[in-house]
Amino acid sequence: MPESSSQDHKKAKIVTSLNFSGPKIAIIMRSKNSAWVIANTLAALHSQDFQDYDLILVDSGSTDTTLEIASFYDCQLIHIEPGDYYPGKVLNQAIEQCQADIVVFLNSDAVLLRDDSLSNLLDAFNDPDTVAAFGRQLPRPEAHQWVKRDYATSFPATGTPPSWITLSLPFAAIRRQYWLQHPFYEDVWASEDTEWGHWAQTCGYKLAYVPLALVMHSHNYTLKQLYGRRFVEGEADAFIYHKKHKFISACANFAKGFIHGCYHHIITADLAGLLATPCRAFVYHWAYYSGLRWGNTRISQQLKNDSTGQRAVLSRYQ
Repeated sequence: MPESSSQDHKKAKIVTSLNFSGPKIAIIMRSKNSAWVIANTLAALHSQDFQDYDLILVDSGSTDTTLEIASFYDCQLIHIEPGDYYPGKVLNQAIEQCQADIVVFLNSDAVLLRDDSLSNLLDAFNDPDTVAAFGRQLPRPEAHQWVKRDYATSFPATGTPPSWITLSLPFAAIRRQYWLQHPFYEDVWASEDTEWGHWAQTCGYKLAYVPLALVMHSHNYTLKQLYGRRFVEGEADAFIYHKKHKFISACANFAKGFIHGCYHHIITADLAGLLATPCRAFVYHWAYYSGLRWGNTRISQQLKNDSTGQRAVLSRYQ
């Protein structure tokens, strides 16, 4: 592969059926060192019963065989340097390069589980009031018990997700015209999907949850990785919801999370998970509190273009 830069890209076009007259669809997939799974992701995508789309792969410096695997599929390839990876900024740049009516987001580690997952997601836009839709995520078979519990709560088989899940980009879609009204925010490193969904809800727009748009996606974070994820989520919530950091609230949340975690592992006879609960619960809530406190500091001091969140996440994957 040629050396990458933030400006280099290769263009190719998906073969589309001649009788398609609906809205133009683009799929944006982000990747970095995804060779362990991207072959499955792309194979599942190209096995869908809907194939009228353009595929855009945004790679942030893969050093494994990710790009070699992707080269077997027609797509537009956008290279960015690892240090330039800010989710909101990257997504905005990718959407700018496509002229689709509906933009679909599919992570390179999110494997579609039904051959109609994509069409089910897009069917939500048959309702002209729907501005965005997202699918149901199932954890991987090897997911830890606490991860399976969280996914069961966050992405139910029926009904609606909890209020904190406004939009989830591992598998989602939006109408581009509404993205033009409100691009993904770039104030902090994470939760660009949550912020966009919150904006849409605040404006009174309709977002659809599509349980039949099934995708497999989850992570077994180490404690270091969990700290990074929760730190940036806390920082983001300071900007999105204007939440204030309160140590007493953090302690109360830790106690509640600890009790619930222990109960879950006891009833599922998960001894390893039970023993790990104290450390995991502490990291989970302390990292969020630390990120929220840092977000409040950034807001009060009007600190812009901060990379603390980026370092908190990416340094823990090296």
